[in-house]
Amino acid sequence: MEMMEPTGGELLDIRNLVTEFRSGEETVKAVNDVSFTVRKGETVGVVGESGSGKSVTALSVMRLIPNPPGKITGGEIIYHSRTKGIVDLTKVSEKDMREFRGNEIGMIFQEPMTSLNPVYTCGNQVMEAIMLHQKVTKQEAVNRTLRLFDEVLLPNPAEIFKKYPHQISGGQKQRVMIAMAMSCNPQVLIADEPTTALDVTVQKTILDLMLKLQREHDMGIIFITHDLGVIAELADKVVVMYKGRIVEQGPVMEIFANPQHPYTKGLLACRPPLNRRLHYLPTVSDFMTVADDGTITENKRTVTDIIHDVEVTPEQRRAQQEKLRAQEPMLRIENIRTWYPTQKTILGKTIAWNKAVDDVSFEVYPGETLGLVGESGCGKTTLGRTILRLIEPTEGKIIFDGKDITHLPASEMRPLRKDIQIIFQDPYSSLNPRITIGSAIMEPMRVHGIGANDKERKEKVMELLRRVNMNEAHFHRYPHEFSGGQRQRICIARALALNPRFIICDESVSALDVSVQAQVLNLLNELKKDFGFTYIFISHDLSVVKFMSDRMVVMNKGKIEEMGDADEVYANPGCEYTRKLINAIPKGELEDIRRAMVEKRMRMGIV
Repeated sequence: MEMMEPTGGELLDIRNLVTEFRSGEETVKAVNDVSFTVRKGETVGVVGESGSGKSVTALSVMRLIPNPPGKITGGEIIYHSRTKGIVDLTKVSEKDMREFRGNEIGMIFQEPMTSLNPVYTCGNQVMEAIMLHQKVTKQEAVNRTLRLFDEVLLPNPAEIFKKYPHQISGGQKQRVMIAMAMSCNPQVLIADEPTTALDVTVQKTILDLMLKLQREHDMGIIFITHDLGVIAELADKVVVMYKGRIVEQGPVMEIFANPQHPYTKGLLACRPPLNRRLHYLPTVSDFMTVADDGTITENKRTVTDIIHDVEVTPEQRRAQQEKLRAQEPMLRIENIRTWYPTQKTILGKTIAWNKAVDDVSFEVYPGETLGLVGESGCGKTTLGRTILRLIEPTEGKIIFDGKDITHLPASEMRPLRKDIQIIFQDPYSSLNPRITIGSAIMEPMRVHGIGANDKERKEKVMELLRRVNMNEAHFHRYPHEFSGGQRQRICIARALALNPRFIICDESVSALDVSVQAQVLNLLNELKKDFGFTYIFISHDLSVVKFMSDRMVVMNKGKIEEMGDADEVYANPGCEYTRKLINAIPKGELEDIRRAMVEKRMRMGIV
């Protein structure tokens, strides 16, 4: 392994990196001539659409590109190791790379469910990382793991230590991953969508924790995220990627105040605004046109022009709300309780309960989108699954289309499932890795007898793929061949395959970068308009819920804190809990960036 003496404050210098993937006769440059540096104490934010090469860049640095079909074919990744001096990570042996991974370069992966081993407890998995790289006893590793769980705000660390990944929520799994990545105090931390599954209040705490560790250890951070609000308040420098290339990079203030590339302008405009109501979110295509040869042409319309065309007036909003309320509810939830026993006597009598959903009641009208928002563990997902009878309620009634379905036997529920669908939070674990996406979409159609034969069903699937902005050629590909945003669109197509009337979207855009999120949200609204769908939209992101919803329900610890018109709840929150959620949303305004920069300089002792 070639070594040089470390110099200056640089930790990582990526020079003209090229990473290719080969599929049959086709070779795709997923990362194409990418260069940027990471210095001690610096946070570099990497943004771009799904499939832009952000995650592949991160995996290339970690040397985790599967070969075949992928391979680093060009460039250098110069790393300033605290033990080995200066090395080119593209040239070190796998044995040496294992010493760097986890110990000197930590990584928080995007999808925690697929990153955690389902057969080991959460505590054992973090302990393993500590004992692999640190010379500590088993008891010391246990103690350090419990401290880490406490630092990342996991409730009852001793209990989480003993639980398996499937026994905890998505947000809790992500916090276990963060604890694991930080367990050995790495000097470079690569965070690939690290706060995607977290609600805004926990996200703020985690980001503060990462900044604290960065200060203490002079750590460099590569922070990949779809949330430009987070980038604005966390990063020192921004790298904007598009189709494997960097189209713009520079100091965060410069990029946000005066973006030069039309793609960057589009990304900044894609965020759901909090101060106005739109019926359509601007997308990248509103700002630029891409020719078949890849040439980009800037569309000269300004953000102000586009917003003016898609803004909903107060009068239109009132008329829409009155029209919805004039109907009979499609769904009525009455005093639903979903409790889990947590403690039993020696004779098996339950003496303590986890009240995941506790006395919840509301209605949903035909054609309405009801937003369900709250922190991780508040009962949102449990309530959604209880409505679908995927989890049986302890008490209460679920009335769909005037029919009480609370205690219907499975044989009578099965035909109803055609009308009531769900789009799950994690698109990767929702798809069978062994079957093509065409087969995955056709499977429920066969079960419910939609289409006379497979030829007819295939034509319907092709139409659905086009409808969710996918290519017909994707029919024969497998889930691992798609990006996170593409997989989520596949799950939407599968939900639409049965022509449902009512859809529960459970964090269905939380894993998507902001531009793809805008496309999917627009798609869901377009499908609602065309097919008359009714949605319950579950999310921890209050800005997304506000954009999507007619009414909003705020949940906390299994109960409803407040409920009402989405705009009104945001503008005039009636309880302290809702105000806390709103205040924790990263706004991404220039004033916020200035304040964050001043605070960071003060913490670093720079006047």
